[in-house]
Amino acid sequence: MLKWLRFSYRYLLVVVAALVLTVGGFAVISTQADGVVTPAGQGSFIQVADTTNLFTQIYQQVSPSVVAIHVLTTGPNGRVIGSGTGSGFVLDRDGHIVTNNHVVSDANSIEIEFLDGTLAAAEVVGLDPNSDLAVLSVKVPAEQLVPVTFGDSNQLVVGETVLAIGSPFGQDWTLTTGIVSGVNRIISGLTDFSIGGVIQTDAAINPGNSGGPLLNLQGQIVGVNSQILSESGSSAGIGFAVPSNLVQRVVGELMNDGRVDYSYIGITGTDVTLSMIEALKLPEHTRGVIVEQTVSGGPAAQAGLQDAALTQQFASTNAKEKFDIITGINGTAVKGMDELITFLARETVPNQTVTLNVLRNGTETLDISVTLASRPSATIR
Repeated sequence: MLKWLRFSYRYLLVVVAALVLTVGGFAVISTQADGVVTPAGQGSFIQVADTTNLFTQIYQQVSPSVVAIHVLTTGPNGRVIGSGTGSGFVLDRDGHIVTNNHVVSDANSIEIEFLDGTLAAAEVVGLDPNSDLAVLSVKVPAEQLVPVTFGDSNQLVVGETVLAIGSPFGQDWTLTTGIVSGVNRIISGLTDFSIGGVIQTDAAINPGNSGGPLLNLQGQIVGVNSQILSESGSSAGIGFAVPSNLVQRVVGELMNDGRVDYSYIGITGTDVTLSMIEALKLPEHTRGVIVEQTVSGGPAAQAGLQDAALTQQFASTNAKEKFDIITGINGTAVKGMDELITFLARETVPNQTVTLNVLRNGTETLDISVTLASRPSATIR
């Protein structure tokens, strides 16, 4: 199972509009240099061979930790009305399994299959639609469980090699390889809120890969494969994984509290564009998030951030407008909404006070303290 979404280049912190379709339990998103090639010498051959051997070692090391997930949804009189497959991985020797929320949220029956053929029924420990993550539990002898090792997703760089193991189209324990294509991406979760700090990869991810691990070359989990961007419903080289540092936080809170508490600032906003810079006569190279609206009674409104009053959508360059642009948070520069959401998800917790670096009306620089609240309940799409 996998999630496809319709992206726009305008992200809302409070409300993110997306069209989410589920196909057989697989969520899908739709969206409408010169080089010189030289013959490979002996050194190149040895390097390829070594890489192949490394991939094989990682697969042999991690595949016993990866599970295939089979789900059934039943209706009246126990009649099966839906089925699906996904992937997951062993968290610990107590029998906890991590996967995607959308893989198991509607299931009446969840079956876990291990690499050695062992089958076990699973129960849901906790679901977090905001991050599209879930924790399951199985009763399997501890000696049969091989827990994964987590890596630091904050250390990932574009171009780094990554591997994915999962069950695309029911082809269990499939290995695919690629690179980190981007970091700190934003994708829609299963609610009105976005997931920040997401990893983009070109490793082939297809229906059935959802919930499976994205690995670095140390065999450590750096992400949980969750979504693809595709018009066909199959991998188009644009896949997304929830970063491992967020995964560990979510999993820990689900196991301890049964829910995850996210920080909330309470704004809608959009990235500063060139047309805004020109029309509003902003300083050159201004980057940040222009606050379109603050939520009444929310943290930003209480701290004194102002709603934008932008005349004729910037058509009149002589008009006087009022607006706040968030250019940083706690001294860290923010280039756009994606970086603001990522910082809030990665670096903050509810009730924490942060300092927003704000450019007001294009001329005044302010540091505004905001005490973050807990994210309100959101509708699951």
